[in-house]
Amino acid sequence: MVTITQSSDNNLLELRNLSKLFPIYVKGVVRKTLIGYIHAVDDVSLDIKKGEIFGLVGESGCGKTTLGRVILNLLPKTKGEVTFDGSKIHELKSRKEELWFRKQAQLIFQDPYLSLNPRLTVSGIIEEVFIIHNRGMTKKERRERVNQLLNLCGLEDYHALRYPHEFSGGQRQRIGIARALAVEPQLIVADEPVSALDVAVQAQILNLLKDIKKRFNLTYIFIAHDLSVVRHISDRIAVMYLGRIVELAPAEEFVSKPRHPYTQALIAAIPIPDPTKDRKRIILIGDVASPINLPSGCRFRTRCNFAKQKCSEEEPKFEEITPGHFVACHFPVELTESLI
Repeated sequence: MVTITQSSDNNLLELRNLSKLFPIYVKGVVRKTLIGYIHAVDDVSLDIKKGEIFGLVGESGCGKTTLGRVILNLLPKTKGEVTFDGSKIHELKSRKEELWFRKQAQLIFQDPYLSLNPRLTVSGIIEEVFIIHNRGMTKKERRERVNQLLNLCGLEDYHALRYPHEFSGGQRQRIGIARALAVEPQLIVADEPVSALDVAVQAQILNLLKDIKKRFNLTYIFIAHDLSVVRHISDRIAVMYLGRIVELAPAEEFVSKPRHPYTQALIAAIPIPDPTKDRKRIILIGDVASPINLPSGCRFRTRCNFAKQKCSEEEPKFEEITPGHFVACHFPVELTESLI
């Protein structure tokens, strides 16, 4: 069993050996035959503290979005446990218990163009939340609350009467944020909320998320590809590779003192605004291994410049090397110069 930290009253969310495997079938004449599994999330253990912004990064297909959806119980887990504020969410059975958790944990979607119902006005999209959760509000009270949420997210009252197609991408994402805040959650999983937006708009949305977090003491799981964005907003950062967490550290230490070769390669790829600066480049060899047929030992060894015989024979343990800094590597590399 992998353990990140001991259970604490300061933890809002605790993951223990969480896995999500997708079965692969071949359809025959009579029946389907199971031929393997996609290891989307594999034996992940994490503690998310109350009031923190937890950044989660990695390449496309590494399992970030799947992990977020399993945490929110939008996808059933294969094994392991998710404990939210003392309650194991995959043991919630009744409609009342499910609605309780839906109020506590919300999702901000990646695509602001597909996440809003095009047949409803903005007012209808947000009011639907109050109706589903049976807040006992009159129509006038719902409209007033919608306007409050829109104003909080940088929009005007008259925007409530418009349809999603009348807004820009940044405005649509603001509407998505307002909808997520409607039930006053404790946890928000932001699944690449700025990846579809222009750089200038990205900064506006990130600042909005930070302001809202401070105002309501929210906890974020912030999923992204862009390490520079995650560094800007996060308190701690974890990096995933082929369904596993390979490094976890406070944000500044994560960027300044990465110890896992994969993390170092990601950080070395962050663009900087000075083309004359001489930087160390880390070029990974090969391609990402198949999540169906995983390599033996360390999953990253097929692309690692420091791989040795032990890496192919034994899977590295996820261990704490300095306070709060965890790495899954047999030979963690200590850099002698900054990568950015």
